[in-house]
Amino acid sequence: MKKKLRPIMFVGTGSDVGKSVINAAFCRIFKQDGFNPAPFKAQNMSLNSYVTPDNLEIGRAQAMQAEACGIDCRVEMNPVLLKPTNYLNAQVVLNGKPVGNQSASEYFLDTNRDKLFKEVFKSYTKLDSMFSPIVIEGAGSISEVNLWEKDITNMRVAEEAHAATYLIADIDRGGVFASVYGTMELLPKRQRGLIEGIIINKFRGDIKLFEEGKKILEKLSKKPVVGIVPYFHDIYLEAEDSVVIDNKTNTSLPGKINVCVVLLPHLSNFTDFDSLARVPEVHLFYSNDPNQIEKADIIILPGSKNTINDIDYLNKKGIAETIIRLHKQEKQVYGICGGFQMMGEKIYDPYKIESDMEKINGLGILPVTTTLSKEKKTEQVKFKFLNRNRTCTGYEIHMGRTESEDKSPLCHIHDLEDGYLLNERTWGTYIHGIFDNPVVMEYILKQVRPEIEIKENFIEFKNNEYDRLADLVRHAVDINYIYKTLNRFV
Repeated sequence: MKKKLRPIMFVGTGSDVGKSVINAAFCRIFKQDGFNPAPFKAQNMSLNSYVTPDNLEIGRAQAMQAEACGIDCRVEMNPVLLKPTNYLNAQVVLNGKPVGNQSASEYFLDTNRDKLFKEVFKSYTKLDSMFSPIVIEGAGSISEVNLWEKDITNMRVAEEAHAATYLIADIDRGGVFASVYGTMELLPKRQRGLIEGIIINKFRGDIKLFEEGKKILEKLSKKPVVGIVPYFHDIYLEAEDSVVIDNKTNTSLPGKINVCVVLLPHLSNFTDFDSLARVPEVHLFYSNDPNQIEKADIIILPGSKNTINDIDYLNKKGIAETIIRLHKQEKQVYGICGGFQMMGEKIYDPYKIESDMEKINGLGILPVTTTLSKEKKTEQVKFKFLNRNRTCTGYEIHMGRTESEDKSPLCHIHDLEDGYLLNERTWGTYIHGIFDNPVVMEYILKQVRPEIEIKENFIEFKNNEYDRLADLVRHAVDINYIYKTLNRFV
């Protein structure tokens, strides 16, 4: 058995500096080196979530990092998840279960932070008793002075866990010297002492040209620069935040099977479509432009954290009218979770969970109605798609029940039925991750090109990508120095 290591923590000079990616890389590095690592992030804010084997909800990033560790995800890996319902409010998920909606001011000002931190650290302690090392991820910037008293996820965790902490800075966005120096100078002395080194991320060009810059940074921060990780775009990793969609194309492409995911204001679980984007014949794009949606071969209505407001948005933007017309022209239209609800005739919200509207008309494409409920269903599922023999996998996360007078299920989950099949070109389902199953992907793509075959195993592909990421980061950092810091104080 390997010696137990001190936990390691990656914190940032800002948001989107690459903490989740570096965390995943080290999860795989430690696994490759014979340890038994597990990820941890005390609090995550994301509409991209996942379901654990015991049917609890966590951030998708921690599920991805657990995959890099080669272990099942657990609720302890992300005890607090905030899922925005609009610009001011979020659903608070504690230990995998929703505990209500709160505004940002209510959550940060009225919540008993000490009590919440104790709850968070229970999860950490449980993980630490089972795995080594714990690979901890911070959130945003650690130099947000106005939030320090409310902190339950950054340096307060580092202090309590006695973690070897590494500061990540994104050189690609510019201002790396100011961001590193400013972050270090703002930290209290006791927390500054926890920082073992600095990792420069997303470096473009010849790293040798940054030698002088590295020396300057070390002199300014009084900490070693232990790694300079090159910018890469050819390694696949699931993205944590939908901000990545802003960098994707939003138009169709000639010669491809054009799959348009309708860009909703509250779009959730956008990773549902990553496997489709991997198919060489497919061009996947996101759009809220009716003219571009019209050019797609396949239209997908994705999940939503606020179905009522999003269907209202589709109506006001003229997108609803476009989708209905294209459906009548026999274009393929499919809905996932909230998108499935929108494809129905009506959505009822008797408890005003999502808005002040108690009901709203759907697109009327499927003969189903949805009633939103206070209870959330979170479950990993194995299912048969259209009674085919192959067993498929996915997961459900939704608050609501969708019913129809006539039964026309798309999928069978043991003795239960899911979704609604209108015809081969039109259906909806509650199952996230449905397109990760080749039989489903092949089915919808064959409606456009009957000769197409899906050969890639998406799970094997992702596993190979974790190894590629680990190799890239291992060669970019001083791994011996990092292990040396993890063997202290244990």
